[in-house]
Amino acid sequence: MQIIKSIQDPFGGVNVSPDDLVPSPTKFKDQLRSSLIAWKRQGVKVVWIKLDLSKSNLIPIAVGLGFNFHHSSQDYLMLTHQIVKSSYIPPYATHYIGVGGVVLNADKQILVVSEKYRSQYKEPSYKLPGGAVHQGEHLEAAIIREIFEETGIETSFHSLVCFRHWHGYRYNKSDIYFVCRLEPLTLNISMQIEEIDECLWMSIDKYMNSNHVSNFNKKIVGAALDSQGVVPTKMEDYTNEERYEFFYPG
Repeated sequence: MQIIKSIQDPFGGVNVSPDDLVPSPTKFKDQLRSSLIAWKRQGVKVVWIKLDLSKSNLIPIAVGLGFNFHHSSQDYLMLTHQIVKSSYIPPYATHYIGVGGVVLNADKQILVVSEKYRSQYKEPSYKLPGGAVHQGEHLEAAIIREIFEETGIETSFHSLVCFRHWHGYRYNKSDIYFVCRLEPLTLNISMQIEEIDECLWMSIDKYMNSNHVSNFNKKIVGAALDSQGVVPTKMEDYTNEERYEFFYPG
């Protein structure tokens, strides 16, 4: 029986790509069973199999031979099998990343929003504009984009002020929320009506004393007012600006 083609990784494992898998469940079962015996003899610790959506019919076969789900995307599922039971399998991504922006104008007013979708029993509350960072997106680009999408205000990035780490968020994943300070380049609001119920410039004093602002939001706005934060910085050894993003004290 032909062994499934695989590529060795630096940690004693092998990776099998979707292109190297036969579409027939019967042939795949025989081939995978023989491959596991061969890999065990070779001292392989962990087997990784990436199954495209088009070959999802092979999933029950792999699971029946001891494979477990590791992670999935819209078009593939990654499965793993520990040939050596004590082998370490690194977990997949466990965190969401979000950004919020403290935008202050020359009149000492802060840009705030009230979200449209909330519990019917919950009163309106004013928070910072912001949202989720897209995959492959820098924090600086994400917060500028989110502010513009929600409020129509164009901004320039000033600094990263603080962050909050929170466990048990959506799908029981953890969440990191970065608070950024920005300077407004425009002042006329154009609210995103699909998600935002209200958007306005509010005086700092009113915001910090409002009953419609959470203590958390007051605290992080206070941090933005009291601290210069850390600013985007280039690092000589990391020249790929599309991949890396660094922040250092200004």
